Amino acid sequence: MGRRSLPKRWLYVLATTNPPEGELDPVTRWLWLTRAGVLPMTLVAAGLAGLLAVYRDASVDWLLFTSAAVGIVLAHMANNLMNDLFDLEVGTDTADYPRNLYSPHPVISGAVTRGRLVGYALMVNVVCLVIMIYLAAERGWPVVAFALGGFLLSAAYTAPPLRLKKHGLGEPTVVVVWGPLMVGGVYYAATGSIPLAVVLASLPYAILCTTVLMGKHIDKAPWDGPAGTRTLPVILGDALARNVTRAMFLTFYLLVAVLVVATILPVFTLLVVLSYPLLARVWKTFGVPKPAESPVPNPVWPLWFAPHAFLLTRRAGGLLILGMVVGAIVGW
Repeated sequence: MGRRSLPKRWLYVLATTNPPEGELDPVTRWLWLTRAGVLPMTLVAAGLAGLLAVYRDASVDWLLFTSAAVGIVLAHMANNLMNDLFDLEVGTDTADYPRNLYSPHPVISGAVTRGRLVGYALMVNVVCLVIMIYLAAERGWPVVAFALGGFLLSAAYTAPPLRLKKHGLGEPTVVVVWGPLMVGGVYYAATGSIPLAVVLASLPYAILCTTVLMGKHIDKAPWDGPAGTRTLPVILGDALARNVTRAMFLTFYLLVAVLVVATILPVFTLLVVLSYPLLARVWKTFGVPKPAESPVPNPVWPLWFAPHAFLLTRRAGGLLILGMVVGAIVGW
């Protein structure tokens, strides 16, 4: 295989969360270390907040919106870096654990030292802190509440002493972070208000994002259970966890419909129904246990359910944003 051009190398990392073969340029390395392939989920949350503001005819400060959007994307990067650090520190991430199998762990693989990874995490968190201070100066203390709430929950997800993931609380945390904290926080920064309707409008997408984590934890359950990491799928068991995830898929579509009827979301967000063909395939995948080997080329194996849930989240989330754009333009 010939050497890829830089754009192709970047696209490869974004598509697979894996580094391409050969020496890594600084951009490719950063995209890999921060697991940038999953950052679109956060970009959609930011876009949803801005479009809700337009749809609701709120007065928007677009500079503050942009700052908040950049802030939550950087916070997601920082969280990914910190998760690798904390899971390594407590002994969860090892050479034969899925984290190092579907994508090389930065420290275990020898790509960076633990100290350098700490430095990267601190650097990104400092930038987030600067953005928070700026937004707080413009909008007041609620910005600090949103930012610190997100930081504390994200850190506690893997870090001692709480280690929410270990006690079946990681999945509910994602609903809170990707919904009220991300969407609500960006909306508040942009408009200076946080109506209950905006919090409700954030929930369908937050639940959809959480299906990706459910899939990932179902994939990792054979390792997590024996290690004492009681994620929700470990607690529920394989079959029930897969069915709960299916129910979450349905909840996304049902909530969008209910919020359209309540005029909280524009009618055009019903465009999410165009993702039904993909939903049918993902539904079938979650209906049976994970195969012993991937039947198709899969660069992130042993992850199986997680990438299927991610594809549906990307498709349905994109259609949700498209519906919001049209709704913001026409006003209904």
